[in-house]
Amino acid sequence: MIQTVLKRDGRVVGYNEEKIKAAIRKAMLQTELGEDEALIHKIADRIGITGKEQMSVEEIQDKVEVELMKSPRKEVAKRYIAYRDKRSIARRAKTRDMFLEIIEAKNNDITRENANMNTDSPAGMMMKFASETTKPFVDDYLLSEEARDAVKNGYLHIHDKDYYPTKSLTCVQHPLDRILKSGFIAGHGESRPAKRIETASIIGCISLETAQNEMHGGQAIPAFDFYLAPYVRSSYIEEVKCIENLAGEDYSELYDAEIEDFIKRPLDGLQGKERARQHAINRTVGRVHQAMEAFIHNMNTIHSRGGNQVVFSSINYGTDTSAEGRCIIRELLQSTYEGVGNGATAIFPIQIWKKKRGVNYLPEDRNYDLYQQACKVTARRFFPNFVNLDATFNVHEKWNADDPRRYQYEVATMGCRTRVFENRYGEKTSIGRGNISFSTINIVRIAIECMQIMDPEERIARFFSKLDEVLEITARQLNDRYNFQKTALAKQFPLLMSRLWNGTEDLKPNDTIESVINQGTLGIGFIGLAECLVALTGKHHGESNDAQKLGLRIVSHMRSKANEFSERYSHNFSVLATPAEGLSGKFTTKDRKTFGVIPGITDKIYYTNSNHVPVYYHCSPRKKAQIEAPYHELTRGGHIFYVEIDGDATHNPQAIDDIVALMDQYNIGYCSVNHNRNRCMDCGYEDAQDSLDKCPKCNSSNIDKLQRITGYLVGTTDRWNKAKLAELNDRVVHK
Repeated sequence: MIQTVLKRDGRVVGYNEEKIKAAIRKAMLQTELGEDEALIHKIADRIGITGKEQMSVEEIQDKVEVELMKSPRKEVAKRYIAYRDKRSIARRAKTRDMFLEIIEAKNNDITRENANMNTDSPAGMMMKFASETTKPFVDDYLLSEEARDAVKNGYLHIHDKDYYPTKSLTCVQHPLDRILKSGFIAGHGESRPAKRIETASIIGCISLETAQNEMHGGQAIPAFDFYLAPYVRSSYIEEVKCIENLAGEDYSELYDAEIEDFIKRPLDGLQGKERARQHAINRTVGRVHQAMEAFIHNMNTIHSRGGNQVVFSSINYGTDTSAEGRCIIRELLQSTYEGVGNGATAIFPIQIWKKKRGVNYLPEDRNYDLYQQACKVTARRFFPNFVNLDATFNVHEKWNADDPRRYQYEVATMGCRTRVFENRYGEKTSIGRGNISFSTINIVRIAIECMQIMDPEERIARFFSKLDEVLEITARQLNDRYNFQKTALAKQFPLLMSRLWNGTEDLKPNDTIESVINQGTLGIGFIGLAECLVALTGKHHGESNDAQKLGLRIVSHMRSKANEFSERYSHNFSVLATPAEGLSGKFTTKDRKTFGVIPGITDKIYYTNSNHVPVYYHCSPRKKAQIEAPYHELTRGGHIFYVEIDGDATHNPQAIDDIVALMDQYNIGYCSVNHNRNRCMDCGYEDAQDSLDKCPKCNSSNIDKLQRITGYLVGTTDRWNKAKLAELNDRVVHK
């Protein structure tokens, strides 16, 4: 007798003979004689009694066919067989249609889910084929029923779900000094320790690229200047030795001589050791510049993940006050300002200036001149962004200006905004750690479901009750994924689990990664705070103080729940101001289908990113800072404050400095500045006109507007999905 049924997706469910009856009845209704209830019951009973204890759907359907063929109603059997075949074709057709859209390089939300990925290339197509067929497998075999339902019903989005079966982690801040000093093995190649600046630069690129193939998120270097600084000195010593060989003189006392700054200067009037010293400095600066130029060029041309995507890379710098560190910073900024290729703005790495009073922010600070240079570069090239080490939540009690390794206690950011710093299970640091995985909650849907409650207090109470239900599901889902990830073997991530992640020194190839990954974070993200508040109060947080108070209450509540989950599950849970890209339209599409078009909520095809005020809302940079700043302390998994400025910022670095000043005044953690930048895709010409239809240099009409999508730059908006393009068109200048 049949007790359970093995479904096509692998789930086991209880046997229900009513489904058999319904299928036979549908087939009978398509014949002239119509239905025969007695025969239907007879066949269903026979199948239920004679079947095995557990049978697959296909086995049961085969038995239905046999019984119908043995009955007087053979025409019903034909209809039933035709129906089965039709359903099978329909299941295959959905996959076929999706594959054809990828094959034909159609511009849609499937192929434009990630603007950093070229899904039109063969490697990109292979990635999408794999991605789109893996996600259903995750739904059917790896998610709990409650998580699967939360995703299906539009309450939850699991980021990088296609990578779920690989057990990979999201991102990591590279302790590059370990690799530069010890070397590493990647594939069949082996890297020796670095000795000069050129090698150090290349190894930095290889480290980022190699790890990108082992992970599904971004790669970052937390202290680029500190890590590369020693190789400025070693390269300088090489140059001094070359001069010694040419001149036949002993200049060994210059090897460790104190140097105030590595700056090129004329040799006129210099003699002997002073001339040799300056010549060696000049040669070293030239080499550092070329090394920085090569680093930027490589990060915009070296592909990873099967060759379809440049490395999603970030570098943090700005606080090394040594002559060598300042040389790295200066030449990196100069190379960025000059651009790549025909002078194009470099898309990667995302560059992040670490702002710190007493180091590089005030006129009397040692690196203030480099901070001014950084503002100038940002005004032309969008990067660097700025992370505020002076924000109260970014201060480390162990940071000491006299500590040569103080960078260990400086927060570093990566990618769109990811932040990893606090740590319940190890050293509080950004280095050698990253996000393990994250999922995002659709707080807009929860709010819409409460809109019909007339009493405001009851409406908001119901919202928090429903939010708690989804938060609990999200925490369980993240914990389930963690428990799956921790079973991975160290050998599956040869670089990550040998040189990069903290605590991996004693891991053997066949050891699981369980003992080390809990130092990472599990992120609970959210999207659409503005639309959520409109649903609950009638206004968003930019329009109403009451809405702002509720917004802070909502995110504070999520923060408190994350702390509670950290204790309950023994993980580093954090709240993330989600950088929604493909997700910005996915949630909205589902909610529109369910609730229709609701003014101020679902009337656009995208939801506002995380806790930002809507992109179309007119306000000053100061007002925007006042509204958004308080959320940064609450969203320690990552956040960003951005400002759209008008006109040609190239000649107005003061505008960038003014925005960074807002960070200082309002305790903002991380910030970027957007402005106009048009680029001719044929010759590389750039300018800052509001709109450029024809290139004045080559007369081409192939013009693109360089823009930041969720924290990173995209060289062409052709790779943006519809929702993000709609958001781009709605953006207004903050003035």
